[in-house]
Amino acid sequence: IGHTVGIKMQAEGVLIVQLTEVQGADGTHSPAKEAGVQEGDVLCRAGETALHSNDDLQKQVALSAGQPIKLTLERGDAEKSVTVTPCRDKTGAYRIGVLARDSLAGIGTLTYVDPQTGAFGSLGHGICDSETGVLLPLQEGSIIHSTVSSVQRGKAGEPGSLQGEFSTEKPLGTVAQNTESGIFGTITDDSLYSELQCVPVASADEIKIGDAEILSNVDGDSVQRYSVQIVKLYPANDEYGRSMMLRVTDSQLAEKTGGIVQGMSGSPILQNGKLIGAVTHVLVDNPMEGYGISMEKMLAAS
Repeated sequence: IGHTVGIKMQAEGVLIVQLTEVQGADGTHSPAKEAGVQEGDVLCRAGETALHSNDDLQKQVALSAGQPIKLTLERGDAEKSVTVTPCRDKTGAYRIGVLARDSLAGIGTLTYVDPQTGAFGSLGHGICDSETGVLLPLQEGSIIHSTVSSVQRGKAGEPGSLQGEFSTEKPLGTVAQNTESGIFGTITDDSLYSELQCVPVASADEIKIGDAEILSNVDGDSVQRYSVQIVKLYPANDEYGRSMMLRVTDSQLAEKTGGIVQGMSGSPILQNGKLIGAVTHVLVDNPMEGYGISMEKMLAAS
């Protein structure tokens, strides 16, 4: 596809981004930290009450009136329980000393869709919290139509980005999975692909060092083809999930964006008429180069 989309995701639980201190009448406390809560934990329940949002957590803390609360949390693949005792701050409100996140929104690029089922893949990497690096546990998500309004060009040490305008009146589909290899779901509006031709998918061993191209939407509503070169291939078990390194060779793209920028993640990579993968990351010190994931690996994750 190669078109940008707005991505909105609601977390399954409440993600702890930072532990803070509460200034109370009797001094400074950090109830969550003292109870054993860690940054990156996902709070699932307070007592028997499920936590779906920051508001849910704040309500349970307020209702505690300072009495201990049993919190059930997920840390990695393990479930744990801790008991935290809220304390009053100087305003009289009960706090446990956390900054939490329950949702994320941004722009990315739609990689592919199966026109027979509407199944899609995007980004080529997971959506993680920027503070903790934790993969956001997905409760529900959606993709919406977007156009690119401007580009912040990338330069060495400063990754650029696409600036998008979202149309909440044009929902495109739902997100069902947030994985290390991309986000996946179902498209309900075929306007982005109804007139496009399908292409075959290359197996990982068909990817070669040499010329290739990417499809990207870096201006308005237009998807263009840009030339790149595959300069390095990585083993299937690469610890960082990389399948290939690519270099932008297209002068128009270099002039427009400075290379690969945030928001281009998910741009499909084609070689010899086949879909071989998706752009995932830019090299911070050299925005003309970046990494890609093989389509074989992306489809396996879906």
